[in-house]
Amino acid sequence: METITADVAVVGLGAFGSAALWRLAERGVDVVGIDRFDVGHDLGSSHGLTRLFRVACKEHPGLAPIARKSLELWTALGERYGETYVEQGGCLNVGAPGSSAVAGTVAAAEGAGVPLTHLDHDRFVADYPQYAASDPTAVAAFDPEGGICFPERNVRAHGRAAAEAGARIYPGTRVTAVELVDGGVRVVTPTVTFEAAQAVVAAGAWNGKLLPGLPLTPRRTPLYWFAPKADASESFDIADFPSFVYELPDGSGLWGHGSGDGFHIKIGLWEGAGMFHDTDPDELDRYIHPHRDIDMLADAVAAAFPQIDPVPVKVIPCMITNSPDEQFLVGRPGGDPRLVVAGGDSGHGFKHAAGIGELLAQITVGEAPYTATGFMDPDRFRS
Repeated sequence: METITADVAVVGLGAFGSAALWRLAERGVDVVGIDRFDVGHDLGSSHGLTRLFRVACKEHPGLAPIARKSLELWTALGERYGETYVEQGGCLNVGAPGSSAVAGTVAAAEGAGVPLTHLDHDRFVADYPQYAASDPTAVAAFDPEGGICFPERNVRAHGRAAAEAGARIYPGTRVTAVELVDGGVRVVTPTVTFEAAQAVVAAGAWNGKLLPGLPLTPRRTPLYWFAPKADASESFDIADFPSFVYELPDGSGLWGHGSGDGFHIKIGLWEGAGMFHDTDPDELDRYIHPHRDIDMLADAVAAAFPQIDPVPVKVIPCMITNSPDEQFLVGRPGGDPRLVVAGGDSGHGFKHAAGIGELLAQITVGEAPYTATGFMDPDRFRS
């Protein structure tokens, strides 16, 4: 079997891995990138045309600098290639004043110095009449730095930039093991072995199979697109119906954004609504089951947005990978100098991809990280 050597091997070239490959290659590191599919594929977690982009992230105030680093890197890359990787039309965080969508976002924004616009109920529904059916307690916190980003496009740009900087990319190469050996790592595939001083393992839903000690749970999580009803009086174009995170009175929630060039209205239920199921990524059910996969979301859309047809125009399967506290795992498990891990997207990872890639590169080469990473420490669950 052929053996390929490098200083660093990046396993998985989705959101985090492709960004790490790019940022390492830009530093002149001798790096190889390996993916079981291709760069920018639709069989894992980094697909679906669009993702929300938020800077004020209710999940943790420490995420704001990472989102801003992603924006900085994607903006520069877009200027290089003449493409758009983030559209900043803002993001509405909607719910009762004490809801996690509003209060959590406000707290994170205050902690990170992110300016928000606060809309009371009357102004909110006047400015955004698509929400006229919302509960009368609903208010909104508007993050002007939010919007959408483009997973397949962004990942492919990462790969292109990495290759131009000297990275060697091996698509269609399934990794079966990452072995820690004296002096480095051995990455095993059916056709070739890679030997490197370090590995960055960012295999998404497959991370737990390659590194069994990580507390990660892949979940089947379909993506959905909708259209306005034929008699809708309001516009659901993204300029009028921007990205949103919407906590409903019963504590469940919706997320999504309006339609744009090449994509329909996108709406999903918050993870934890009962629709999503743990999965083996190698056995992912890629069929769509109309009642199991659609009915609960259709009911929520009908109640929240009566002018949107609650029957989706398209549904495709996707996966997320949860950590126990729904924060990412980024760093060196056990402090091992041979291994860096990135995973646990927990359904809110893509907006941070380029910024995470920069952190992974800094950790790998021993640079001081540009922002605090303690809340993402992969050892935080160890007793």
